[in-house]
Amino acid sequence: MTVPDRAGAALTLESKVTDGVPVVRVSGVLDATTRTQFIDGLAEITDEHGPDLVLDLSGVTFMDSRALGLIVHHWQRTMAAEGHFALVGVQYSNSRVMWVTGLAQRLPLYDTLEQALAAFRA
Repeated sequence: MTVPDRAGAALTLESKVTDGVPVVRVSGVLDATTRTQFIDGLAEITDEHGPDLVLDLSGVTFMDSRALGLIVHHWQRTMAAEGHFALVGVQYSNSRVMWVTGLAQRLPLYDTLEQALAAFRA
């Protein structure tokens, strides 16, 4: 499933299911201009597939603190539902706010999808 770009927003969400886990590849800008699209896309995906979620952020060109807040919210929702959550492909240069806030040390970050899926099976 691809969530289309709305109102000229510079964000694309593409989802697929790998090993029974929804994987969402996020490309573009995660900020106030794409907030609604991001929220709606993730809600649609989790409504359809359940709480487990891998967010592939390798295509993110910029992330602000509001977007990070949304990611933390989904992480907390997933944990409350006893699901699994992972972030892959996070790049410091595009997601600096994750390190500035200290959340890079708390969120489940993996270099590759394979590593994230292996953690889900452990």
